[in-house]
Amino acid sequence: MTEDSRAVGAPTLEDVAKAAGVSRATVSRVINGVRNVDPVIQAAVRDAVAVTGYTPNRAARSLVTRKADSIALVVSGAGDDPPPVAATAGGGSGDGGREGAGFDGGVGSFMTDVFGDPFFGRVVTGVVNFLRPRGIHPVLMFAETSRARDEVVSYLRQGSADGALVVSTHAEDPLPALITDAGLPAVLYARPARPVRISYVDLAHQDGARLAAEHLLARGRRRIVTIAGPLDVPAGQDRLAGFRDTMARQGHPYVPVAEGEFTEESGASAMERLLAEQPDLDGVFAANDLMAVGACRVLRERGRRVPEDVAVIGFDDSRAAASCRPPLTTVRQPVEDMAAEMARLLLDRLARPERPVTSVIFEPTLIHRASA
Repeated sequence: MTEDSRAVGAPTLEDVAKAAGVSRATVSRVINGVRNVDPVIQAAVRDAVAVTGYTPNRAARSLVTRKADSIALVVSGAGDDPPPVAATAGGGSGDGGREGAGFDGGVGSFMTDVFGDPFFGRVVTGVVNFLRPRGIHPVLMFAETSRARDEVVSYLRQGSADGALVVSTHAEDPLPALITDAGLPAVLYARPARPVRISYVDLAHQDGARLAAEHLLARGRRRIVTIAGPLDVPAGQDRLAGFRDTMARQGHPYVPVAEGEFTEESGASAMERLLAEQPDLDGVFAANDLMAVGACRVLRERGRRVPEDVAVIGFDDSRAAASCRPPLTTVRQPVEDMAAEMARLLLDRLARPERPVTSVIFEPTLIHRASA
């Protein structure tokens, strides 16, 4: 295939060269980003490209630059079976604070639940909005089994994508280590549960939980409980630790806790257990919005008014927070911005491979609505 293998009548490199008054080879060098081309000539070639409407053939260009101009966006699980409960960043990723459902079926169920989880849509939005203006295209891949993980590593080794953005759905996900051990560029959404030499973006989860505790106390609530996320993942641990620490510093050494799975139904079940333990509770912090929605539903069924009788705070500021009745006060996790930063870190690594791995931690904010 040549660089201007295209439909008859479409502009060619020769057309651009003629319009710019330079050789075909010079046009090719400019289009493929070769350095040491006079800036005046570069400008002339770009003007000629605009005038002629020439579009480089991406496949041919990749043969020259050895770049795929695509990034793999990988949603990964753990083991040979789909994980029993996903802990996805932001509501999710290994985890961040997942907004969606647990992954408890086969491969098809894994994909169905991924597409049904609003967290992943927010990640894709952030990645696409960052990469599209730069002419780079994300390729969505699933790695829910050991075979699928091997395929992802092989795909990257072959140069089919320039690097990977990884969203783990399980604390024991081996894919980040497999990718880094292979020397392949990648960035992870959320701090890995175990040390891996990989760049990542995450949220200051403990600080977010502190905001929730302070707000409930400032509202005069004293019989406060919390619905924790899965405690086998960093975000679930951090949100609970931050909440407990702040409560203790304010003279509340014991906070009843029920563990959920970042799903609405698990939040409802946890609320039932907490009401049985402390019937006169007047404040609830749920470690994500979906669990808070489930808690509000149970409180309504039990005749408890929100926020008059019980104040409820969620985490993530997902679509579920705005659609809840009443709308949820919640701790915002800027998932789209975090996903864009993940993509930026990867492109920076591709441009400067010698740079050490790094982490970027985003700050949470409290979004005040009607529930607390």
